[in-house]
Amino acid sequence: MPLKDSKNGSNTHKDHSHRPHNLPLTDKFGKRSIRTFLDFRQTNMPESRDIKGLPLLCLINLTCISKVKVASFLVGLTLMFLITASYLLMWDRKGFLLSAFPHPFRPVDITTSKSTAEVSLDTTFVDVKVLGKIINCNEQNTSRRTPDEKDVISTDPHLFSVIPRHFLPHIKSPCWYEEVSGDIGMDPYKNNRFSLRSKRFKNVCDHMRARFHQNVCNIDGKLFRLRCLPYFYIIGQPKCGTTDLFHRLLMLPEVKFNTIKEPHWWTRKRFGYIRFKRGFQDRFPIEDYLDLFDLAAINIQEGISGNSSGQHRALQIITGEASASTMWDNQAWSYLHENEEEIEPPFLAQDFIHAVQPGAKIIIMLRDPVERLYSDYLYFTLANKSAEDFHQKVVESVQLFQSCLSEKSLRSCVYNTSLFNTMPVRLNLGMYFVFVLDWLTIFQREQILVLRLEDYAADLKKTIKKVFDFLSVGPLSEQVEAALTKRPMSNTRRAKDRSLGPMLPATRNLLSQFYQPFNSKLAGILNTKAFLWSPS
Repeated sequence: MPLKDSKNGSNTHKDHSHRPHNLPLTDKFGKRSIRTFLDFRQTNMPESRDIKGLPLLCLINLTCISKVKVASFLVGLTLMFLITASYLLMWDRKGFLLSAFPHPFRPVDITTSKSTAEVSLDTTFVDVKVLGKIINCNEQNTSRRTPDEKDVISTDPHLFSVIPRHFLPHIKSPCWYEEVSGDIGMDPYKNNRFSLRSKRFKNVCDHMRARFHQNVCNIDGKLFRLRCLPYFYIIGQPKCGTTDLFHRLLMLPEVKFNTIKEPHWWTRKRFGYIRFKRGFQDRFPIEDYLDLFDLAAINIQEGISGNSSGQHRALQIITGEASASTMWDNQAWSYLHENEEEIEPPFLAQDFIHAVQPGAKIIIMLRDPVERLYSDYLYFTLANKSAEDFHQKVVESVQLFQSCLSEKSLRSCVYNTSLFNTMPVRLNLGMYFVFVLDWLTIFQREQILVLRLEDYAADLKKTIKKVFDFLSVGPLSEQVEAALTKRPMSNTRRAKDRSLGPMLPATRNLLSQFYQPFNSKLAGILNTKAFLWSPS
């Protein structure tokens, strides 16, 4: 809020918590002058008095000061001290009151419930109507211009030299034969970076190493190994049930040979970073990523080399992964091109996935963005968690995002790495329609299945059947179906987090208003009102 607005105010705006003149002063304070012993003026002093007599006059004034005036000065000085002290205390609790708010939005009060009266909650500056207009005005800018495929290929020539343009037609998963170079007796997984960081995958590598040489094919005097990419990608969002869905899919005979749920290769590890705090490290080459699907590839190859019935089952084996960062995380580009004035990422993860695998199956799981954000906060915040702390972090994040919107486009703010790192909660992950729209500009609508966690939890059997139909797997045996539906939910909220209770009503109200325009756009592009998440 600009400083001039704080001074002038408006008739409709009744919250003066950010105005410095809302202090407990008397009505007449400041309306008359206070003379102290430092005021040497005399009302009857002629203006033409000789300046040489000034020192003597000052001494006369000092000797004539009454005890009443001294007492008045001390009282005034004490009052000034108390006012200053109370002002500083308010600064500590609510921020510097004279600071201008960094965006031009008209303030709207978000009231808190009586149960939170003891908590200091900031006045929240949110104008949903203005935000909705900004989103509507930016709709054309939201639809990104997709880069040329040759530009995508030029950024990573090695990636596109390893993966062929076409896959084997008789195998369901996207697989091909890769020539084995070097000594056949060498360990193919010795330097795999995933195995160095995952004990579980290291054990898988030990198992595959023993079977590797048995499944090397001799074609025209050359040795080849079968390589595969994922047939499906569960791309997000975090805290929306992706872990549970992936683990249930692993119970299927066709899917059980997948190893790591979240490799985060397309968004992070191929650029050489795991956590930004540690900076860039060694890049994970495409070969390391393909090793994750070697267990499926070995089983496919064994089926091809075996009897006809085994061959049929092997051809139906599908590969997949569920990195919840794939849908939204494109921050690596800002670090790789930090000296360039890029408003938005020049390339997104889906540009590369589509370039190497145009027929990929994409699964997206979403939930009410209000609940997603609270779950995200509880899961990733390590200490000092509370509903009140969450509220303060939400308020700060909303203000920061709206400040960005006053200067940049919607897409720029959604993908802005600096803003993301500044916001205390991951507010932008709930702006689903921007991410979904960007994936729909690359992949066909029938290649993307969008699910709601609420439907998944309410009717697991019905929802997961949609996934089976989408992936063309099944039918399931009664035994597998029973085990799949009875399996406990994965990655649920921890007991200590459940004890914190729900978010504050004020927080829910604020987030519901903030996300409403985004939900409306999402419901429009998916052509269903279910994604409005309107209260029933």
